[in-house]
Amino acid sequence: MSTRVGFLYGRLRAEEKLLLTALEEAGAEIVLLRDNDLVFRGERPGLAQEVDVVLERSVSTSRGLYALRMLASAGIPTVNRYETAATCADKVLTSTALDEAGIPQPRWRVAFTAESALQAMEELGYPVVLKPVVGSWGRLLARINDRDAAEAILEHKATLGSYQHSIFYIQDFIDKPGRDIRAFVVGEECVAAIYRQSSHWITNTARGGEASNCPVTPELASLCRAAAQAVGGGVLAIDVFEDANRGLLVNEINHTMEFRNSIAPTGVDIPACVARYVLDVARSRLPVSWSVAVPA
Repeated sequence: MSTRVGFLYGRLRAEEKLLLTALEEAGAEIVLLRDNDLVFRGERPGLAQEVDVVLERSVSTSRGLYALRMLASAGIPTVNRYETAATCADKVLTSTALDEAGIPQPRWRVAFTAESALQAMEELGYPVVLKPVVGSWGRLLARINDRDAAEAILEHKATLGSYQHSIFYIQDFIDKPGRDIRAFVVGEECVAAIYRQSSHWITNTARGGEASNCPVTPELASLCRAAAQAVGGGVLAIDVFEDANRGLLVNEINHTMEFRNSIAPTGVDIPACVARYVLDVARSRLPVSWSVAVPA
């Protein structure tokens, strides 16, 4: 009997179409779960359709997180797990988990007022990067070069309305060599990596960065496996900086990764790797986590 995979999505983008094809080719029976149409009942939070596992691909972070939590309550295995997604969706929680696991990352600070954020920036030393605690695609990032710029940007952030804009996540600015690394971890393996190159300090491919193959060295693989384990494991994209003094540093971790621009440069069939992993989770019905040595 084939494995029934619930496919939770908001829009069928290129990644979702590639994953659906890969799951079908792996022999899965797919149950499409459009998040616009779902109703979870509090007293019985399961799905009307019987599924063996759910692959979460919602564009909306909040919809994905709430769905994963309710599916976990119903005992339905998911990729990724709620705990992993909730950690990766929040930069403060991600950085805290990385610190607890001893994973090297840029220096960072969190402040709750504009005044304390200004103090934190001056403690780190300009330039610094101010990031929203929840966000993706390189949006609302600000490189702040001096105190005047800091005061202006903090005033704007403090008046934007959302409570999340009043949580100031501040990170060391890393002088990258015109690129960063995005590595893809599926289960216990770092399956591929790309360089994202740009003349701009933001190198996301969503912001125009160009992808090229990055060799998966033992050092990079070890770091990325450890970073994935620190947030709970699963199917993850690890963003890595190359620092001239400290070496490889983990910048962020994405739990609903985009990969369409990474298949051709790396020659790795990333959606097929994900499909195999999803089916393995369904068959084992085991928590998605493992133990790995943290690199020195």
